[in-house]
Amino acid sequence: MLVSSDNQLPLPFMIYLDTAASYPVLPEVQQALFDAFKFSFANSASSHKLGVEVSDEIQRVRELIADEIGAYPSEIVFTSGATESNNIAFKSLLFGGSVPSNKKHIVTSQIEHKCIFAICSYLETQGFEITYIKPNENGIITAEAVSESLREDTAIVSIMHANNELGTINPITEIGELCFSKGVLFHSDCAQSFMKEEIDVDDMNIDVLSLSAHKIAGPKGIGAVYIRDLRKKHLQPVIHGAGQEDGLRGGTVAAPLIIGFGKAVELFPRYYSDFKKTEAKDYLINKLDSNDIRFSVNGNSTTLPSCMSLTLHDTNTSLLIRQQDDQFCIAQGSACTSKTIEPSHVLTALGMPREQADKTFRVSFPLDITRDEISTFVEAIKKATI
Repeated sequence: MLVSSDNQLPLPFMIYLDTAASYPVLPEVQQALFDAFKFSFANSASSHKLGVEVSDEIQRVRELIADEIGAYPSEIVFTSGATESNNIAFKSLLFGGSVPSNKKHIVTSQIEHKCIFAICSYLETQGFEITYIKPNENGIITAEAVSESLREDTAIVSIMHANNELGTINPITEIGELCFSKGVLFHSDCAQSFMKEEIDVDDMNIDVLSLSAHKIAGPKGIGAVYIRDLRKKHLQPVIHGAGQEDGLRGGTVAAPLIIGFGKAVELFPRYYSDFKKTEAKDYLINKLDSNDIRFSVNGNSTTLPSCMSLTLHDTNTSLLIRQQDDQFCIAQGSACTSKTIEPSHVLTALGMPREQADKTFRVSFPLDITRDEISTFVEAIKKATI
């Protein structure tokens, strides 16, 4: 139940269409968190019985995540989320000595998460040169485009698996094979695709991979990074401490959040499978068509079932947002940029004019979305259509 600012009066029921930003926490995950805070309070680094029990539970979750991506548990490091994981992917490898010091070129894309841009901007101050690949007209980063950008001094390629605004799925297997053949490290931000699409780090030749729990209905503040052959690599710690997480990330391990993450890994696939049976995206498109609402879907047909970029050509989007602000939760662009006055960098990369970008929404469905709720959303769009 959502509550008002005075924490007393309930707000009207709202239809949540912003799961690409963050999923509501599953009830079972909430219970797992409650139990973990109550019973798994010991420090996992302690040698007494309670500490060992917590350490064993953390290891169990590490194994769960590793199994889901075809990795070894020893290659999984827990972090605060995908942003930190992305920082580790670049800084720990590039500054740790695993990459030759004369390799100062990085390849990424124009449609990555904003944190990748921030990391790359910092690395430019450290002497690195960045190539930003433009997506094709369907919002895809092709292996051919990556190949054309590679140089002799390329240190790492970073291409996200699924785009967080378009829902488009990049050909990670092809890109990984290319990077492997050229001896270049390959990183992929898989925060949006984890547990929604099949991931196998060996089949895809992924060297480093970033995850975040709240993208699969787990708690915020916890994520993970996979690093191939972690214990054989020379890595620069991001947080110096007492040696936790193989010395890469010091500090007391957040056991309750990790346990919540594990519960989400266990349960999200079943919920997501049931969600896919609703065919929410197709139903929304059909309802827009039947109501003669002019729209376009950005990206190609190979997208996450739960996420779409929708341009409403004749809709007064300001009116729609203003009149329905207490009924719908929906984003224009990603959550990281939707409060700015600039158009989405993803839509800009596609060459979309400002006026059209302003009429574009990211619609990302919750696990329990109903067709009645989608119909209500379409009715609101119709009322705001010129």
